[in-house]
Amino acid sequence: MLTEDQLRSKAWRRIRQGVYADASLPLTHDLLTRAVALVMPPSAVFGGLTAAMLWGAAGLVGAEDPVEVVVPPGSRWSPRSGVRVREAVLDPRDVVERQGLRRTGRTRTGLDLIRRGTVDEGVVLLDQLASTRVVRLDEVREAAFELPRGRGSRLAREVAFQADGLAESPQETRVRLLIGRAGLPAPKAQHRVFGDDGFIARVDFAWPEQRLALEYDGLWHAEPGQFARDRQRLNRLLAAGWRVIFVTAADLYRPERLVVRIAAALSA
Repeated sequence: MLTEDQLRSKAWRRIRQGVYADASLPLTHDLLTRAVALVMPPSAVFGGLTAAMLWGAAGLVGAEDPVEVVVPPGSRWSPRSGVRVREAVLDPRDVVERQGLRRTGRTRTGLDLIRRGTVDEGVVLLDQLASTRVVRLDEVREAAFELPRGRGSRLAREVAFQADGLAESPQETRVRLLIGRAGLPAPKAQHRVFGDDGFIARVDFAWPEQRLALEYDGLWHAEPGQFARDRQRLNRLLAAGWRVIFVTAADLYRPERLVVRIAAALSA
């Protein structure tokens, strides 16, 4: 259908050796994954962050990130740059095929991801996967605690224990971990506040007995119209007798000061 000269034209983009895509298609991790699917061994499956992306986890990987592939032990496949290959034994029950793309199942994907990196990175990631319903937190926890002793098993259990799946952003998870490690009373995440006239607002964290709320002020608060909505919401909370602590990304660079602020508000 196409000659080699036509493939070399600006109408086509070379993705990998022997694999081309329409040049009008945006270069995304999904496009790169579909290109790798055409050349990887039949026994290989997508894993890690690539599998999470295929399950619907948005924003975790981009076109600059390598496509992650899992192959059986002893496999001989050495792709060029852009692909990260890992050998692992996979139970057939851990492999799912959708739209012609074989990937690790949801629980296995979450389990593999929390067995690498640091505890905090793992908790942030697992919270994201659970809150977006890519994985079920209880199933990942059960799988983590059933892992035999080995590389990453202790890390996976620690991450699964600390995750709660309620945070709506990575920074909310980091704030929750900071509060816990500072020895402060544990707040209620995503707490719904009600008044005499019914529902008032849902806050990121709350200490209901003290009527104290903590909100992470992310970039989405700068969206058009959001400022006015935030102020109306804040006014409703204040009218109901609540106090609100606002936390920004800058506060996380000086965590000791943030802990002092929260402690002072709790004891006021």
